[in-house]
Amino acid sequence: MSHLTIFRHCATSKTANQPILKSAVPDEIKNYLAERGIGFERWPAKVDLGKNASSTEILAAYSQEIAATQTKGDYPVVDAIRVTPDHPDRIALRQKFLSEHIHAENEVRFFVEGRGLFCLHINDEVLQVLCEQDDWISVPAGTKHWFDMGENPNFSAIRFFNNPDGWVAEFTGNQIATGYPLLEVDN
Repeated sequence: MSHLTIFRHCATSKTANQPILKSAVPDEIKNYLAERGIGFERWPAKVDLGKNASSTEILAAYSQEIAATQTKGDYPVVDAIRVTPDHPDRIALRQKFLSEHIHAENEVRFFVEGRGLFCLHINDEVLQVLCEQDDWISVPAGTKHWFDMGENPNFSAIRFFNNPDGWVAEFTGNQIATGYPLLEVDN
């Protein structure tokens, strides 16, 4: 189930970063995020991809959803990422995504399997959005954030880019992510 937790961020004390709001109601999540410029929708992930579905098969299965997202913005580059507990680069990928960063473009994802935790650092708040299958999220360009896929990741997401180079991040060097909960994934 999708979930939103909002923290008031206090840079001077890790213990002060306590939740001020929690919600698992999709319409509430959508509204709270919209107030902060974040897009969030629930779309049906209509295809059981099977354990060995390739990126090409994922993209073909969701061609209509891809086309719908491409009409909302300039996203000429689309790919699919699948990270499982046996992915050879899962540890390095997790560490890279856990570092706070920004992008020069919107970060748009549609989760077709599994779950991941988007953490958004907006002004004096940190919003943790647990995205699961059926969740579509759009994080505006320049928004400080990080992403956790957990120690034993198991997710597939379609990623939309307006940069022909795909995922390009500018890391902030801020260690803020260490002060907030990580994704706990049931094994």
